[in-house]
Amino acid sequence: MNRRTLLSAAAAAILAAGSFSASAAPLKELKIAATPVPQGEVLKFVKPILAKEGIDLKIIEFTDYIAPNAALDAKEVDVNFYQHQPFLDNAVRQRHINAVRVAPIYILPMAVYSQKLKSLKNVPNGARVSIPNDPSNGGRALLLLQSAGLIKLRSGVGYEATPIDVVSNPKKLKFVELEAAQVPRSLKDVDIAVVNSNYALGIGLNPLKDSIYLEDKRSPYALVVATRKGDQNDPRVQKLVKALQSPATKKFILTKYKGAVVPSF
Repeated sequence: MNRRTLLSAAAAAILAAGSFSASAAPLKELKIAATPVPQGEVLKFVKPILAKEGIDLKIIEFTDYIAPNAALDAKEVDVNFYQHQPFLDNAVRQRHINAVRVAPIYILPMAVYSQKLKSLKNVPNGARVSIPNDPSNGGRALLLLQSAGLIKLRSGVGYEATPIDVVSNPKKLKFVELEAAQVPRSLKDVDIAVVNSNYALGIGLNPLKDSIYLEDKRSPYALVVATRKGDQNDPRVQKLVKALQSPATKKFILTKYKGAVVPSF
């Protein structure tokens, strides 16, 4: 073997070693807190997409609306994906957490369900109505009942409305305020329940097929990816958003949830 051949072989060996080293490089971990359905399902869909981008997505699921923000604030996770902007704004204001929106992903329309009634026209006087007890989702539920013509709220109160802000209640509805995750489980005990779609989907209810009144698809309550202030431009976070807003993810959402989850990108 001549000198030129030896040099070529050595160069090839170095390149091969470099290629092996690059392919064996560890993935960069990104921890995300989310509620199981549909957020957890969508994140499991994008996990292999992110792996190709060098990101190891660690999905940590919670079944309540407080723990994911607490975990983000405590730096136990890098991002979370479960809340809409009004809920995030309220959490920052009331709980003083360090969290900011990165990007909106989709809307989960809130809806009214009943095991006793087939239409809101049949709501009896004194009907029991379960709604979420957290500030933003409780207000959202009351706004939905107002749009259905069942109540009227104090002018300008917006999503921060509570039952105290009801100024007209001709059917004398009785509001039962529960933790959001418990509202769908109250259906057997109330006349109607106003349920967040992630919890409805979690017990097999489809808002398009099973509800008796559905929030308008133009709802401003898009669920967002959130992180700590200053981390919005972290390359791992930006790759997550890109994967969640990709055409492949949009197709997955539309196919799997058949309109019950509405992409906002």
